[in-house]
Amino acid sequence: MKKYGRTIREYVIITVAVILMDIGIYVFKFPNHFSFGGISGLAVVITPFLPFTASQINLFFNTVLLVVGFLFLGRDFGFKTAYVTVVSSLLLNVMEALFPMSAPLTNETMLELLYAIALPAMASALLFYEDTCGGGTDIIAMILRKHSTMDISAALMAVDALIVVAACFVFDIRTGLFSVFGLLAKTLLIDKAIERMKMNKYLTIICSKPEPICDFIMNELHRSATFYHAEGAYTHKDRSVILTVVGPKQAVLLERYIQQVDEGAFLMAMKSSEIMGKGFKRFI
Repeated sequence: MKKYGRTIREYVIITVAVILMDIGIYVFKFPNHFSFGGISGLAVVITPFLPFTASQINLFFNTVLLVVGFLFLGRDFGFKTAYVTVVSSLLLNVMEALFPMSAPLTNETMLELLYAIALPAMASALLFYEDTCGGGTDIIAMILRKHSTMDISAALMAVDALIVVAACFVFDIRTGLFSVFGLLAKTLLIDKAIERMKMNKYLTIICSKPEPICDFIMNELHRSATFYHAEGAYTHKDRSVILTVVGPKQAVLLERYIQQVDEGAFLMAMKSSEIMGKGFKRFI
C-alpha cells in the first residue's frame, strides 16, 4: 500500500509539472518565438519551413526520442517519460485547438520571457527530481549524465545550445539574444531548484546524553545516526559525538529536542544536496 501511495504521489507531481511546462511553452514561448533549446525550441525554429504546427512537430520528435530513452535509460524511466511525453503533447494540441494564439499574450516581451523561463524550468526541476524528464532533448541530457561526468544542468545546456544558435539565424537578432539569455537563465534556475529540492542537513552533535537524542532520531524522525566517544580538549571530560543526516524540517525538530534534553550540547549543521546511501539518493 505504501508503494502505491508513493507511486500516486510521483505521478501527481509529474502531472503538475507537465501542466506548468505546457503553459510556459504554449502561452509564452511559442508566440514570441523564444527558443531556449529542447524539442519545443527546435519546433519554434523549424515551424516556418514546414507545413505543420509547432505542437505537431513537438509530438513527432518527442516520440522518436522517447524510444531512445527506453533503450538507454531503462524501462522505469521510460514509462514515466512516456507518460510525460504523451500528456504534454496532447495538452499542447488541446490548448492549440481551444485557445489559438496568433500573437503574444501581452506587449511586454521581458515579462513574457520571465514566465517562458520560470514555468518550464521549475517543471523540469520537478521532473528531474522524480527521476524522469520532459522528453525531447532532456532525454539526451539524461543519457549524457549517465555515461559521463556531466551534471544534468551542464548536459542540458550543452544539448540545447545548438538549437539556440540556430534560432539566432532563423529569426531576428533580438529574438536570438532573448533566446540566449533564456537558455542561461533556465539552466541556472533548474540547477538551483534541483539543489533546493535535494537539500538535507548533515548534523554533528557533541553532547553528554546521546541515548535520548539517538532514540529521537530513530523513533521520531525515522532516520539513523552514528555516535562515538570523544574527549574535550579543554575540560578532558568524556563526551559523545553523534553524526546524522536529516531533512530541513526534521533538523528544526531535532534542534528543539536537543535544547530540551541537553542544554550543554554543541551542534554544527551543514547543508548538503548530495547524500548517497540507504534512505537517500542511490549511488550512480
